[in-house]
Amino acid sequence: MKLPGNMQQMMRQAQQMQEKMQQDIALIKVTATSGGGMVTVSMDGQKNLLSVKIDPEVAGDVEILQDMVLAACGEAVKQVEAQIQQKMGGMLGGMGLPPGLF
Repeated sequence: MKLPGNMQQMMRQAQQMQEKMQQDIALIKVTATSGGGMVTVSMDGQKNLLSVKIDPEVAGDVEILQDMVLAACGEAVKQVEAQIQQKMGGMLGGMGLPPGLF
């Protein structure tokens, strides 16, 4: 089935935008902390945990340490999602789609 010329162009443009979005997401790197900086995590745009740094002071209390690691990871995920939303909003805004559609 052959699509009209402008529809083919729109499909090509959408594919290019998707590829650009994936490239932009791959470049995202965030750092989040908890416990006043006692635990620091780094995460990429695919929400892969890249590093965890733990202040030796907190290493003795396992329960507190676990809570701080969870809190820092949760914050990192929120930061990644916010950056993805921001990038998507900027790209989709250029398409003339109604707000809130994605």
